[in-house]
Amino acid sequence: MTDRIKMNTPLVEMDGDEMTRIIWSMIKENLIEPYVELKTEYYDLGLEKRNETDDKITVEAAEAIKKYGVGVKCATITPNADRMKEYELKEMWKSPNGTIRAILDGTVFRTPITVDSIKPFVKPWKKPITVARHAYGDIYKDVECRIEKAAKVELVVSDENGEIERKLVHNFDGPGVALGMHNIDKSIDSFARACFNYALDLKQDLWFAAKDTISKIYDHRFKDVFEEIYEAEYKEKYKSAGIEYFYTLIDDAIARVVKSEGGMVWACKNYDGDVMSDLVATAFGSLAMMTSVLVSPEGFYEYEAAHGTVQRHYYRHLEGEETSTNAMATIFAWSGALRKRGELDGIKELMSFADRLEEASIKTIEEGVMTKDLIELSEVEQKKSVNTEEFLLEIKSRLDAMMK
Repeated sequence: MTDRIKMNTPLVEMDGDEMTRIIWSMIKENLIEPYVELKTEYYDLGLEKRNETDDKITVEAAEAIKKYGVGVKCATITPNADRMKEYELKEMWKSPNGTIRAILDGTVFRTPITVDSIKPFVKPWKKPITVARHAYGDIYKDVECRIEKAAKVELVVSDENGEIERKLVHNFDGPGVALGMHNIDKSIDSFARACFNYALDLKQDLWFAAKDTISKIYDHRFKDVFEEIYEAEYKEKYKSAGIEYFYTLIDDAIARVVKSEGGMVWACKNYDGDVMSDLVATAFGSLAMMTSVLVSPEGFYEYEAAHGTVQRHYYRHLEGEETSTNAMATIFAWSGALRKRGELDGIKELMSFADRLEEASIKTIEEGVMTKDLIELSEVEQKKSVNTEEFLLEIKSRLDAMMK
């Protein structure tokens, strides 16, 4: 094997929680550090550390991505009431992903990791579908309240001149709930341009879907911004590239996507993108087979797995039981970040290593070695179910052969 590949600029490394934290360490030990002189600026975003620092460490990690340009993140817990008790939290801390995305104001692009021997559940799908998720605002930065008794809830806008506009949300005659959410033109504009550019780079059609027939101001603003930017800046470029952009309602988009062969970029508002990316990932095989990259308008990149912390497997791991957790999305988060770091720093060897790591990972599954979640999905005749560590070592053996 040749000498380890040297890095010039650190990656921002954000560790996480539960089973994915265990896998994170195993991937570094087996698939990266033997080949790369890994240089990172490390942030522990595990729930205990976030609680200890009043979640300031999450903000520090996001600011570090602004400094270095590229980050890679492990899956983290977004606490609910049960987690509050389990971890004895000071507060029900917000989603680290939501915090980081709000600071970077980017767009999340999620694409299935396709393997020839695993066919999509949706029969017409022949090509990967990339879900572009707006990563700012909506319910992820909402303000919520519990209404305990009869009350009037209003939306109040007070401008810089002191003029006040009020709109009735609802007259409650008893208990209920309310929330307020927002977005800003600047972020919608960045979202639109990121989607137009990403689809243009891939030479794929761009679809955008919202619900402007119901949300005649909020969602309609998204529709208008996309249309204005397309007409002014991208219409001719798309025509030259032989691709198209169109807008449709979110329910119509779902019906069309299911009947399509895939191969498009599907732009969605924040919550829609959260839901639809999981739908697409599952329909292509597994939530653990999905790449996810956050791209900011300034050119900052954050790579992560598009799934959770695999809590059930973690509890089994703590009991000393063997687990077969699919590590593909986490591997591809590392490979994506290393490739981008190599691209920005002009290190071709690092980019090539990332390609080989992905190739070795896919080859392992194609040759019939996989975690339990893929066994029933794979059409390979001779296949073997392995535990997480065995899966990583199988990838390593193939990667070793490629690196000689």
